[in-house]
Amino acid sequence: MTPATVIPAARRAWLRRALSATAFAALPAWAQSTRPSTIAGPAQDAVAVEVWKDPNCGCCTEWVEHLRKAGFRVSVHDSGNAAVRQRLGLPAALGSCHTALVAGYLVEGHVPAADVRRLLREKPQALGLAVPGMPVGSPGMDGALYGGRRDAYDVLLVARDGSTSVFTHHAGGEAPAPAQPGAAAQNPAPAGGGGDTALSEGEVVRWDAAAGRLTLRHGELKNLGMAPMTMVFRVREATDGLQLAPGTRVRFLAEQDRSGLVARRIEVVGP
Repeated sequence: MTPATVIPAARRAWLRRALSATAFAALPAWAQSTRPSTIAGPAQDAVAVEVWKDPNCGCCTEWVEHLRKAGFRVSVHDSGNAAVRQRLGLPAALGSCHTALVAGYLVEGHVPAADVRRLLREKPQALGLAVPGMPVGSPGMDGALYGGRRDAYDVLLVARDGSTSVFTHHAGGEAPAPAQPGAAAQNPAPAGGGGDTALSEGEVVRWDAAAGRLTLRHGELKNLGMAPMTMVFRVREATDGLQLAPGTRVRFLAEQDRSGLVARRIEVVGP
């Protein structure tokens, strides 16, 4: 080899970089687009969330918007969530009005976006997170309709065997005004003495007459084996004459079918 053919190491490195850049520039646009970008953007960072909910559930839609505003990429199935919740193995007592999947984790109910982010950051060995029922003040249940009311609630970490532990506790805020002297008791006796043990008691949180959806904060549903929580019930019977304003106490028969929970034989028993 003659001295003229010897190329210094620094020069060889420079030539390799130049040739690489030239070759890449010669590629068609579609091929260049496969090169990993070093600039992070919203489309790259967004975490995909898949949600199953009732098509008429307004609070579910508001929770979806809460996630989108937090930077998640959300797709929605308006087919109800009872079947997917059962398929994923979440106990019915931990149920709510929508079910989601994110990075292999189940997210049930009105879980704040910050808790979903923490779940993805910590990556615990678990089925996922759940907020049973529909606590007032949680994301999606915090609109003007509730008058600033914010109840305390827990986000539960659900193990694969169905056991739970508190993942995050969210303290309550403004509470309803205390009852004035002489006002009706908070837990009045059922009208007429009531002897039907299948009936449950609850408090109206929201009544959507057009959609036939009644949100109730209820006691134990003994006939269904469900713990006290806040849930949305379908109402298929006439409600003429019933005043179902928020705060109204009712007795009702809770039933469950393939579409979800149904409230029948609704009786107003107190304000």
